[in-house]
Amino acid sequence: MNTVTRLGGFALGLAAVFGAAYGIGQVTGPAAPVAESRHDGGAAHEPDPAGHAEAVDRFPGGLLVSDQGYTLEPVAAPAGEFAFRIGGPDGKPVTRYDVAHDKQMHLIVARRDLSGFRHVHPDLTPDGTWRVATPLAGPGQWRAFADFTPIGGEPLTLGVDVTVPGALTERPLPAPTTSTTVDGYTVTLTGAPQPGRTSPLTLTISRDGQPVTDLEPYLGAYGHLVALRRGDLAYLHVHPDGVPGDGRTPPGPAVTFLAEVPSAGTYRLYLDFRHGGAVHTAEFTVVAGTPTTGTPPTGGEPTPSGPAPTGGTDHGTPGHGHN
Repeated sequence: MNTVTRLGGFALGLAAVFGAAYGIGQVTGPAAPVAESRHDGGAAHEPDPAGHAEAVDRFPGGLLVSDQGYTLEPVAAPAGEFAFRIGGPDGKPVTRYDVAHDKQMHLIVARRDLSGFRHVHPDLTPDGTWRVATPLAGPGQWRAFADFTPIGGEPLTLGVDVTVPGALTERPLPAPTTSTTVDGYTVTLTGAPQPGRTSPLTLTISRDGQPVTDLEPYLGAYGHLVALRRGDLAYLHVHPDGVPGDGRTPPGPAVTFLAEVPSAGTYRLYLDFRHGGAVHTAEFTVVAGTPTTGTPPTGGEPTPSGPAPTGGTDHGTPGHGHN
């Protein structure tokens, strides 16, 4: 196999609001809970002083490979395929999941310099293995996020680093902007994320100078937004304000999301929307608050500490896509 997967090699560069806690990206030991909004958009909870299971405060999504007894376990796969399992609290692969946003599993991968992004939906086999054509679109160090809800449990996002060897050209992070184009569409952003509190972000879609008023539902909404924090790639799955068919949410041109970012810093936003029978991804760089000193330079990518097997062999240009 030409590619290799490893559990490790990423730094948990948490901002001061999380304390001076750092870890290496393997299964981590217990960490003190923090007053933090859940990555699924739920309200923050006060830490349980007795340490009971009801306390749900935790790190932002995607920073841990193991959380609440569930572990993201990459699996060796044939060339051109990406495979993994979710190990459950009983040590066995999880085989039953709730449906969230129309799917049982959302797999998101992003290159460490945030120049590549894919959102795909793998297939579950009876033994608990998830399989999909590799979403890794080129050489580099990628972060793979498994976004899921175990039956009867809470939504979780687990993350693991994946290295695709080959000649690597780092790409600087684009400057913050309020407008971008993709596939002939222009998407305009109104609003800015504010650290520690919920902020509306409205994305307005037009084509050839005309507003798009017939967006098609995608994953149970007229848009699907993921935010990643530069540096540690903390994952935020942002919820839309309203859903198709609720009697108040129009199918465009504007789609509003309620976002709460955990800290000041630079974030990359990825908006998926469906129109004309195809899914398109618009990307934005935004800054929340005043970034702390010592932030990695724009476009920087941590040096891989060594590879380990994945199954992806596609060495094309990093890009975007959906399944």
